[in-house]
Amino acid sequence: MITVTRLNGSKVTVNVLFIETVEQTPDTVISLTTGNKIVVRETAEEVIEKTRAYLRSIGIVQATVKSLDTEG
Repeated sequence: MITVTRLNGSKVTVNVLFIETVEQTPDTVISLTTGNKIVVRETAEEVIEKTRAYLRSIGIVQATVKSLDTEG
């Protein structure tokens, strides 16, 4: 999960497994697989980096790389 900031300054924690798209329009809009959209202060790049860091911290990135390395 990552914490981002809504435009009104409140914090919200998002389950990254539900993120479908992140758009810069010019505000950053996170679209979730549930159909909800969240407009946040962070840039799209910041949201993507937070997501990558979270996935690395729980080992999903390493598991995916290992799985790709063992397929043949």
